[in-house]
Amino acid sequence: MRRIRLRGRAWLAIGAVVLGGAGVITAASVASGPEGTASSAASKGPVKTQVDALALKGTGGERELPQQRTDAFGTLGVTWDDPKEELDGTVQLRVRTQKTGKWSDWFGIETHNDDAPDAGAESAGRGGTPPLWVGWSDGVQARVRSDKGAAGLPKGMKLTLVGESDKKSSVDVAMAPAAFAVDAEDTASPSADPTVTASPSETTEPATTEPSTTEPSATESSAPASSAPASSSPPATSSPTASASTPPTSTVAKPPIVTRAGWGADESIREQTEPDYAPNGVQVVFVHHTATYNATTKSGDYSCSNSPSIIRQIYAYHVSQTWRDIGYNFLVDKCGTIYEGRYGGVDRPVVGAQTEGYNTGTAGIAVIGYFQTDKYVSKATPMTSQMLGSVSALATWKLGLKKIDPNPGTKSQTVNGKAFYPISGHRDGFATECPGTDLYAKVPTIRTYASAVAAPKLSSVKGATLSGTSYYTKGTATVSWTESTPTAVIKRFEVLVDGKVAATAKATATSAPITVAAGRHTVTVRAVHMSNKTATSASSYSVVGDTTKPTFTTAPSVKIRNATVSSTSVPVSVTWKAADTGALKSVAATAPSTATFGPTTTSWSTTGKVNTAVTYGLKATDAAGNYTTASVSRTAAILQETSATKSGTWSTKSSTSYLGGKSYTSSSKNASLTWTFTGRSVGWVVSRASTSGQAYVYVDGVKTATVDLKTSTTAYRQTIWSKSWSTSAKHTLKIVVVGTSGRPAITTDGITYVK
Repeated sequence: MRRIRLRGRAWLAIGAVVLGGAGVITAASVASGPEGTASSAASKGPVKTQVDALALKGTGGERELPQQRTDAFGTLGVTWDDPKEELDGTVQLRVRTQKTGKWSDWFGIETHNDDAPDAGAESAGRGGTPPLWVGWSDGVQARVRSDKGAAGLPKGMKLTLVGESDKKSSVDVAMAPAAFAVDAEDTASPSADPTVTASPSETTEPATTEPSTTEPSATESSAPASSAPASSSPPATSSPTASASTPPTSTVAKPPIVTRAGWGADESIREQTEPDYAPNGVQVVFVHHTATYNATTKSGDYSCSNSPSIIRQIYAYHVSQTWRDIGYNFLVDKCGTIYEGRYGGVDRPVVGAQTEGYNTGTAGIAVIGYFQTDKYVSKATPMTSQMLGSVSALATWKLGLKKIDPNPGTKSQTVNGKAFYPISGHRDGFATECPGTDLYAKVPTIRTYASAVAAPKLSSVKGATLSGTSYYTKGTATVSWTESTPTAVIKRFEVLVDGKVAATAKATATSAPITVAAGRHTVTVRAVHMSNKTATSASSYSVVGDTTKPTFTTAPSVKIRNATVSSTSVPVSVTWKAADTGALKSVAATAPSTATFGPTTTSWSTTGKVNTAVTYGLKATDAAGNYTTASVSRTAAILQETSATKSGTWSTKSSTSYLGGKSYTSSSKNASLTWTFTGRSVGWVVSRASTSGQAYVYVDGVKTATVDLKTSTTAYRQTIWSKSWSTSAKHTLKIVVVGTSGRPAITTDGITYVK
């Protein structure tokens, strides 16, 4: 057994056995928690990771690892002795997928790891490829080919596999014993707070627990930002300090962050010394990707339930390279969950191992995934609003600790002699594909999200009625909107009534109820950014508070209507006028039958039962929902021709088409019929044909009309003429035969009237 000294006083004890001709290195961890508050739901303690290093054998420009079964692992990478040496060649791998038991096709892995500590900042460590998540596997095969011939490969090449001790293998593979010890004088360790989330599985989605998140605080170095000129290559780095002073509060609120305890970090495997802190605080935030993809499907997509496990394995892989800890300060998955990365305090300027040459004075946010398509990946990790929003929220909070504008429009921040935007992509530091073409293209968008919020767009008002261009309500309504800025950077929404806040809503809300006073109001919605900058909807709603009932300015009345009469039913019209101080919505008939009319309608064609009092009910409703009712009771009656006083020659005609089976007819000029009745409306009922003649109509002795009965289609029991009064009184109705040339005859059934 040999021991490799980590930076500080900790030793990692490593034993080796032969497995299929390869050396195996394992590291078993002990349970000790990080500082900070852990989730009460996660109580099993840190998840123990297992790192196996399998030696690649061969000579000249080729190395290989024969196909073999292993303990379960999810992440792999190739490492070698000299961290300064590059692997100029091709690495090809195959894995046995644990879920299916099948071997994958050969796939490649990026040979250059662009995330690294600054020179001399940490242990010399090992060179290596980026860690690659391959999904849970229990077998592996590898082959490496140099691009430089026989002497082109680094020395000490190993295939590093990272798994978790609670992920069982499908075979019994002997593993080397391992132990962790500290020097006697290094007995102090962080306070235990064992917290862990469930280990994800490829076969079933695990039950998840609410992750632990940090409590809001703000501690960052308060030294001013550097203004040194930019340089094309990174010079020697500034020296970090071993502690940080207590700085001012951030200008923005801290977003929710899952603690190291929350994702199950095993604190015993990291270096146990005090972290390094940048003396001038964080000046720049670098956006990375973890280059995580499923090599067996060439897809960058993944389940967010696997994020804690992926992070734990990246952590273990970085430590296996003898970095002091995971290299990134923070990680964000595609679902927008933010995870604490390197130990030392999320609100402190912890020096990470994420952008070589620029680690001091910067923070690295690694987005889990692979954000471009190339020879390794045919389907990139999807770009999600949640992900971009969380990166933006985290960056603006972190920069807010130094009161740095996240989007000044210029490269305003200088780190190690080079100018950067406050939020930059990893490739802005030097030539690298990180954070991937797709994600790098979104860095300007991230800066925009980090600095401001887009104006909401109004979408609807519910609980109120639109009339014209205004919404009417008795006092309450619900205003809805849409928002293009991710919710992670939104502090809240405010609904403004006449410019004043009437309601507030959470960042995830898309609607809010309001109450308005009587009268007309202008309603807008304002989004509040986490920096307290605001943006108000460009359009507005006119909302009218209305508690006044409509009125019937003209009471309902009933009059005879020109239509076909039956022996039991008389056609009548109910008339009215309704008005409202706001907007009249409708008038509805409620009795003796139902119907709904528009606000400008003033009459209703219906019928009255002969010699029966009928109540006609109406309901006027305004746009706000206020309503009033009115009714009138009237009786319709029929006086047949036999009730009239005759003058001149009249004869009787019989037919079932006539009222009562009979009617009067006359062709004698000046022959007349006179009816006397008491009522407020009257109508004359006739039969009509193409040969029908004309008649004069006299009311109360005064000639009022000349009526022509001629029609192309024969019709019976027709009310052809009518007249109404505002009150009921005694009246006479007289009809006189005109004696029209060629068609003198008229035929009448009698009259109808309303009592």
